[in-house]
Amino acid sequence: MTTAPRTAAPATDARAAAAVTTTLATPDGPFTVVVDPEGTVLASGWTSDPADLVALVHPGLRPAEVTSVADDDPAVATAAAAVRAYYAGDVHAIDAVPVRQASGPYRAHAWDVLRTVEPGDPVTYTRYAELSGRPAAVRAAAGACATNAAALFVPCHRVLRTDGSLGGFRYGLEVKRSLLEREARATGAPALLA
Repeated sequence: MTTAPRTAAPATDARAAAAVTTTLATPDGPFTVVVDPEGTVLASGWTSDPADLVALVHPGLRPAEVTSVADDDPAVATAAAAVRAYYAGDVHAIDAVPVRQASGPYRAHAWDVLRTVEPGDPVTYTRYAELSGRPAAVRAAAGACATNAAALFVPCHRVLRTDGSLGGFRYGLEVKRSLLEREARATGAPALLA
């Protein structure tokens, strides 16, 4: 298990004055990242519209201005390279990319925990709640997945329903299935049954 960078920002973080964005073509469709000037991911997902992602960023971190840049711009280069490497088969490439999200203490911790769920070894919402330190808080764990703005880098797609079915995913179940199957192939894990 790798140690992932923290995904949470202290509540005192100031609103970002500006951010940059780029969109990459992937087998699962256009993937857009929104990063702060230091290259920390604020939001990401399978859309070509950065405004869709900016709306997911916590108001305390939401940038006032977002500029589109090429995927080799220094601010987005690390995130873009990780996405390309992930799709080329290095499913751990996303692990070291810094992410910043803000919320209450439980959700912030739960996002950090998501970054420790290994590719090829998805967990159920029940197990995710246990890993997050609140075994009875299955709905809160599901809420952390639902409000995750940094898809792929904070891999909420690795959480399944208790019966092993896919459950939900902001970007559609076909994308979720594709990601899980890609990770299973890359790690030699059993293929999804549900």
